Parts: sequence; structure tokens; C-alpha cells
Amino acid sequence: MSRTALIENLTAMLRDAGFLVSDRCALRPKSFDLAARRGEDLLLLKILGNVDALDAATGAELRRLGSYLDATPMVIGLRTRDEELKPEVTYFRHGVPVLHPDTGYDLFVENVPPLIYAAPGGLYVNIDGDLLADEREARDWSLGKLATELGVSRRTVSKYEGGMNASVEVAVHLEELFDTPFSAPVSVLEGAEGVRDAKPTPDDPEADPDDEHVVAVLSRAGFTVHPTVRSPFDSVTEDDDADDDHLLTGHSPFDRAAEKRAKLLSSLGEVTRTRAVYFAEGHPKRRSVEGTAVVACAELRETKGPEEVRRLVRERADEAADQA
Repeated sequence: MSRTALIENLTAMLRDAGFLVSDRCALRPKSFDLAARRGEDLLLLKILGNVDALDAATGAELRRLGSYLDATPMVIGLRTRDEELKPEVTYFRHGVPVLHPDTGYDLFVENVPPLIYAAPGGLYVNIDGDLLADEREARDWSLGKLATELGVSRRTVSKYEGGMNASVEVAVHLEELFDTPFSAPVSVLEGAEGVRDAKPTPDDPEADPDDEHVVAVLSRAGFTVHPTVRSPFDSVTEDDDADDDHLLTGHSPFDRAAEKRAKLLSSLGEVTRTRAVYFAEGHPKRRSVEGTAVVACAELRETKGPEEVRRLVRERADEAADQA
């Protein structure tokens, strides 16, 4: 299956499952292909045929964006260089959960999360240690008795009951012994933090030199600006004093390419529940593009504080809504 077909199929699947899905991020550079939201679950999705194509820098950008936007970064893919991805298994690349499309269908459409995850050494599951201890004690089995049945040490059984995860083989054996499921789902929509190697959110990158004056004005006005390096927007800007406390911003001369980016920002802003603004060099003829406000950099420099920036953005965005 081609990557384009994979993206189209995933988009249709998410919409059928009740997600609001953004336009495809077809402009480079890009760390993700789609944003999708259902209720409070916001996903930033990278779709790849070969998931090994996700490099460390893109993984870091996805994790940063997930932190800024309260979103779950995720990769949907078919294979690695060495093997096909298995359905019902959660994989990881650079701290980002990776799913086969069939696993995505189970999760998003059937609301059935995966039970198995891949880690160095094989495939594993979460074990409900308290339940295991209760079942063992209900049978009046000692740690040694269960260890003998499983072919492991008493210390290992104790670790299982203390919360250590187990191989798929051990989990199957436990369920056969007690006729009880002990496996807990992988919380993919929370980033699968319970089973992946913990990686701290990378520090913000430096702003592009061409964007430094925009960042400086916004910072002086009281905003917290998070530059991006592989996204369709140039920054995620936080305003702690406003209800709609994030802005997706773009910046460049306002040519045809900028207009395309502004349209994409509008779609992404709708899904991520943020406002979008494009800071334009020169004298742009447009005041808005769909839901994206267009503000000349000269106007931005003349603002006196965050309230005035918010007013400009809202006025331009409202103009777009009135014209729709």
C-alpha cells in the first residue's frame, strides 16, 4: 500500500470513528501528517510505510508538540526494515508509540486498546500484580509453588506481583493456570507512559533567525513562545491569561505558499482548539485566510501588550467567520 493510500484510509477510518480530522500536512518540513480529535483525545499522527524512517529529531519534535498542545503523538505504520509490524502490539520509536493500522482500527473504532507492547528482548504485557497475588493466595499457593509452575524464580513472581511486566508467554501461562486474565491494556492515548522508556520532553529549539524579531515582540508582550523546527507552524505560543491560551503562528512574506500554510493552520487550529495567526512581512492584502488571522509584522511591533495582540487576532479571525 502506498503512503498516500495509507493516509487516506486512516483519515476515513478516524472520521468514521467520530474524530474531527485536519487537512493533510502536505507542506514541508513536517513532523506529523494529521491532527485528529475526539472529545478530549487529541492525536498528532505520523503515517509511514517503514516506521524506521522516523528519525530522532522528528520524534523529539512530536514529543514537544504533544507537550505544548496536550496531545498524544503517534505513528501508524506497516513495517520496519526487518519485519512487518504485528497487529495488537504497541511499538515505540524515539519515545513515540507506533501502531499497525489494524491496531489503530481496534483502538479508534472498536475502542479496544492493545494488550501487548514491544520492548528490547521481545513482546510483553502489563500484569495486574494485585490480582495475581489475590488469586495465588485464594488457592493457598506459595510464591515457590507458582514459581515452579511458571519455571521462574520466587523473586520473579514477587516482582510480577509488585508490578513488573511479563512476557507474553508468561502471561498466557498465568491465564491458563488460574483461568483469569491478568493483562492490563496499554494506555496508548495517554502516550503509553506505563510501558515505554521514559524520555524527558526535549528542550525548545532555537528560533529560526528570520523569526527572532517576531518571537522577541511576542515575548516582550508577555507570551511564552515555543519555536518549532519541523512543523507547518513556526511556533506554539502560550498565553496564560487567556481562555484560548495557545496560538499557532506562521511567519514569512505573504505569498502563495504562505496563503497555503495559513489555510492549513486554520484546519489545525480547529482540531487542536487553538487560534491561528500568520505574521506577514510587508503589506499583506488579506486580513484573514479562512480561520487564520493575518497580521502585518509592523502591526505586531506597534502593539502594547498581549491584550492588543489577542484583539487583533480575534478581530481578524471573526472577519473570516463572518465571510464564511
